[in-house]
Amino acid sequence: MELEQWKTEIIKRALAEGLIHDPGWLNKKDEPMPVWAVLEVALLLLEKLDPPCATYD
Repeated sequence: MELEQWKTEIIKRALAEGLIHDPGWLNKKDEPMPVWAVLEVALLLLEKLDPPCATYD
């Protein structure tokens, strides 16, 4: 795998998994993420790991 290709693959996987929504990150892979974006990813991950409970009534 090309030296920088692994970064692209991580971003593509995060997009496919719904952890990020902006494909523009493919062009900004070496830029820092704003705090709000990091927190959004963390919150989306928490929702995936422990989804809100729904009653079966």
